[in-house]
Amino acid sequence: MVLNQASLKRDGVQDYVSLRASAIVLALYSLFILGFFLFTPEVTFEIWQGLFSNLLMKVFTLLALISIAIHTRIGLWQVLTDYIKCAKLRGVLQFVLYVIAFGYVAVGLFVLWGA
Repeated sequence: MVLNQASLKRDGVQDYVSLRASAIVLALYSLFILGFFLFTPEVTFEIWQGLFSNLLMKVFTLLALISIAIHTRIGLWQVLTDYIKCAKLRGVLQFVLYVIAFGYVAVGLFVLWGA
């Protein structure tokens, strides 16, 4: 088997593992947030701010944001290549949706680490 290390293309195994790993991170993050709401008697601004002022929570949220970006990129590519046969339309849709996803992550990073 010949491997071209200069290629920027991914293979199916890398997509599979990336999709599953990002799904696990997102599931754990969702369960944590759900548990926080279930086991915190009253969620006030001060409690919410205290939760997100913790460095571990910021890192966990950053990991979740990165996982959203990975999961979105692979999922959109799979759906668009399956259902949009026109290459030009698919390219435009991919670009627009990737920009929206990038904007989502960028805003999340600004909110998380910004002033």
